[in-house]
Amino acid sequence: MRYEFLVETYATERIKVVSVWSEFTDQDLVVRPRSGDPRGRSVLEQMVHQCVSEDLWFRNMLGIDVGAPPLPKQETRTDFIERYVDDSGKRLAALQEKDERWWEDEVKFFDVGRSRAWVMVRRVAHTSHHRGQLMAMLRMLGREIHSNYGPTADTGGLMANHAPTIYAYGSLEELLNGGPAAKLPGGGGKAVTERPGR
Repeated sequence: MRYEFLVETYATERIKVVSVWSEFTDQDLVVRPRSGDPRGRSVLEQMVHQCVSEDLWFRNMLGIDVGAPPLPKQETRTDFIERYVDDSGKRLAALQEKDERWWEDEVKFFDVGRSRAWVMVRRVAHTSHHRGQLMAMLRMLGREIHSNYGPTADTGGLMANHAPTIYAYGSLEELLNGGPAAKLPGGGGKAVTERPGR
């Protein structure tokens, strides 16, 4: 199917979201990029936004309703992860059943018409944008960061230096079971930026 890549992308994106969320603690949920500045979402507000906006996009633009409230009853990190894994799993199952005509049909994207395939690309970009904000917040908190797409400073530095990609967990099941995240080797003295020393 021509749009299978979008289904596969969503399947990996949902894992990337909860992997980043798993790197925070419950005490981190109140942290903002700049303390006292409400313009930058707190970690909790980022989680709320991910759950609510994805629910709205899927229901209103893609026509997929998982029949569940988008937010957990208790707003803990673990409860957000479990709620998102459950809801996004149902969305993934629905996407796996769609044919090419469904993906190509035009739907309302805010105030313009776009194909569902186009909307899905934008949804993935939207999710990735907010995940990147959270990864920057992890760095501001002094945390190590596992791979999300490829190597990080904590997995060995730059791809050009053959740094490995090390995901926090091998599967969603491992993450949900609360096991330890994969060990990170650090930069090993190699450059972690293309412009070291500047």
